Amino acid sequence: MQWFAQFFSRRRRYDDISVSIQEHMENRIEELMDDGISRKQAEQEARREFGNVALIEQRSREVWQWPALESIVADLKFTFRRLRTSPGFTATVLLTLAIGIGANTAIFSVLNSILLKPLPYPNSEQLVSLWLNAPGAGGLANFSNGLQLSSSMYLTFSQHNRTFETMGIWTPGTASVTGVAKPEEVRTEIVSDGVLETLKVPPVAGRWLSEVDQDPHGRKSVVLSYGYWQRRFGGDRNVIGRPIQVDAQTREVVGVMPRGFRLVDRDFDLLIPLALDRTNQKLAGFGFYGIARLKPGIAIAQADADIARLIPVWMDSWSNGPGTNPHFYETWRITPSLRSLKQQIIGGVGSMLWVVMATVGLVMLIACTNVANLLLVRAESRHQELSIRAALGAGRMRIARELMIESISLGLLGGVLAIVVAFVGLRLLVATGPADLPRLSELSLDARSLGLTLALSILSGLFFGSIPAMRYARTQTSAMMGGGNRTASAGRARQHSRNVLVIAQVAMALVLLISALLMIRTFAALHRVEPGFADPQHLQTTHIWIPDLLVSDPQVVTHVQNNIADKIAAIPGVTSVGFAGSVPMENIDPNWDQIRVEGKNYEGGEPPLRLFNFVSPAYFNAMGTRFVAGHDFTWADIYDLRPKVIVSENFARESWGSASSAIGKRLRQFSNTPWQEVIGVVEDVRVHGVDEKAPAIVYWPAMINDPYTPKPTIDAPRFVTFAIRSNRAGTESFLNQVQQAVWSVNASLPLASVNTMQEIYSQSLARTSFTLVMLALAGAMALALSLVGIYGVISYAVSQRTREIGIRLALGAQKNLLRWMFVRSALVLTGVGIAVGLGAAAALMQLMKTLLFGISPLDPLTFFAVPVVLATAAAIASYLPARRAAGVDPVEALKAQ
Repeated sequence: MQWFAQFFSRRRRYDDISVSIQEHMENRIEELMDDGISRKQAEQEARREFGNVALIEQRSREVWQWPALESIVADLKFTFRRLRTSPGFTATVLLTLAIGIGANTAIFSVLNSILLKPLPYPNSEQLVSLWLNAPGAGGLANFSNGLQLSSSMYLTFSQHNRTFETMGIWTPGTASVTGVAKPEEVRTEIVSDGVLETLKVPPVAGRWLSEVDQDPHGRKSVVLSYGYWQRRFGGDRNVIGRPIQVDAQTREVVGVMPRGFRLVDRDFDLLIPLALDRTNQKLAGFGFYGIARLKPGIAIAQADADIARLIPVWMDSWSNGPGTNPHFYETWRITPSLRSLKQQIIGGVGSMLWVVMATVGLVMLIACTNVANLLLVRAESRHQELSIRAALGAGRMRIARELMIESISLGLLGGVLAIVVAFVGLRLLVATGPADLPRLSELSLDARSLGLTLALSILSGLFFGSIPAMRYARTQTSAMMGGGNRTASAGRARQHSRNVLVIAQVAMALVLLISALLMIRTFAALHRVEPGFADPQHLQTTHIWIPDLLVSDPQVVTHVQNNIADKIAAIPGVTSVGFAGSVPMENIDPNWDQIRVEGKNYEGGEPPLRLFNFVSPAYFNAMGTRFVAGHDFTWADIYDLRPKVIVSENFARESWGSASSAIGKRLRQFSNTPWQEVIGVVEDVRVHGVDEKAPAIVYWPAMINDPYTPKPTIDAPRFVTFAIRSNRAGTESFLNQVQQAVWSVNASLPLASVNTMQEIYSQSLARTSFTLVMLALAGAMALALSLVGIYGVISYAVSQRTREIGIRLALGAQKNLLRWMFVRSALVLTGVGIAVGLGAAAALMQLMKTLLFGISPLDPLTFFAVPVVLATAAAIASYLPARRAAGVDPVEALKAQ
């Protein structure tokens, strides 16, 4: 770095040269004066002997000079001086670039964090998610990912596989924690041995759950999440070994996971051992998520083949009980469907993010074209200066370099401000982004994002700087000198570059506006869909879990739930209360099984799989779900275990042709269980969201004879969601009254997941809303920038043609025709841009097909409305400078020229 130090110390060296020469001259003068001549003669003689002092100084300085570097530094100084003298221009350009580059950096950071970064686990590329396909299980198409694992599958696969280092299964749940503070329902993940070993993330305190903890008859243990550890125990490391009450059972805290750790894509409070009893497992029970770590060098296809080999082994090793056929599942044609864990977490969000990234990229291009137009105007105002410099010997490359240095400097300064914009934008995205956006908590500005900012800053500077640089560096000096001629008006060549940029802006704005309008119409279409419930803002929901150790008898569980419903119904403002295993759209994995309709023959002999739910009397009334035929359950039906059932309208149509025909018909789960009489048919409910088809559903009473046990056993759901209809829903005072009503029945029962149905409904649309907001913002920015570009071009044309306008007016031109001349010019540019944009939009909208609902990507109304709106806005933007042109005083215009 010696040259670097020399460069910045060159001024001192230059001074040293001057001092040395002066000292040499003084010494020679003194020598000559000692010979007896006068000082004046001595100075003249010394200078004659020494030669040209200035020339020698210059040649001496050249030893420490870097001409090219010093020339660039001089250009930079000149550039910053010019920018300081034009604060309005500088602020406009920097703000435009900061927004354009910052938006791209922020969205790229989202894309980078979600799609490009590896998962936050060691060697995450080895992690796979375990799923199964079952094309022979009719009705399975209702589920998004395929068939989950059963516990017996896990025991078989983990013992006999040849391709996994480790594997495990888990299932989400909730639990009541007491004795720490007030009773609290927390999120749990019930994990088998191998889950934490597969992820390989060490605890921040204590240890993992080990094989010892998985003994169903051994000690009870629990691992805390970092957040729960901080929230309930203040980060106290002495919590290790401390007992806590989980579902009325004492468990010892053995570990704490680190900050930010998630079980795949799920947040949790407690990790609880699954503790499988190997002597009491069945083939069925497909309700577990599976994860495995591949051995080094093993591909997913090899692991698929390995698991396919083990499926017959699984059927040979287990059964569903005496008298059952373990090879019944051969009719399901079960095959493995392993996928990378990253692919499983990301899901279908990738296409949405790439669309958003592309739209923000178009905004960046529009911003650059706008800046290029500004620089063209700025360079045009300097044409006299540039022509004089060219006449004095400045080469084309020298002029082009100065213009490029100015543009790149603007790009880099805009990039610095863009980092601030991106940081603020990311914070807003984390705060307002959809909760189901994967890896949302990992969003950050990293080196890759900052590198993109630097690249965009330089590339944008090169892009919008190259246009004026090429335009004016190649212009002949004579042409430049004649640019200010009093008799010359702006020629076509001078306007051509700006016109092309405006056409590009309009085309890109059209694409973005069409994208935004398609998403708006998608959102409107989703809101027109009947979800299967009514007035969600006045519908309060809350989860209540009654663990076995708190209430062991299922009949008592139902009585407790009934009593809670009665207590809540007595709260002022409550009009109806009911409960169910789950309410629509709350992202709880559904129950499903085969449902047999009496008198119906099925292809292959087996009925399709159907969703089912457990509901109480008045649940449908509370939800606002209409009865199409028949009537609701009564509490007498529940407590007397009467064989009654309610079905959805589409189930009734598929099975019996119409809703009214379903009343009195019968169905059941298994061939050895009693028939259940259909007493009611309710409207279809969009369980998974309004953008997915409503599935056929069977609604069992809240308490039934358990069909999965050989002996008659009463079963009731312990985890239920209460639906409370009240105009006070969501208010703090109302929720306090609901909590007091629950505690008046059992003081150990907490409320959890307390939301209005409107919040659940809105959350189900959050990803669509997020995409809509992003595209709407991009479209609005594109429209604004395009209109600014059109306004700027017409305004500049007016300013350059002032003399022509004055002459036209002096010769009697009508003002309205003069206004129309400029508006027509803008409409021609807009029309060309619209034609180009329509072609691009028709091709690009096919990429958005998966994001749309109820509307074609080539929707005629959208493709007609957007050009009309854009043309109208362009006409208004051009009318303002056109009106100014019509108001020109001919005399003053000619004098000014």
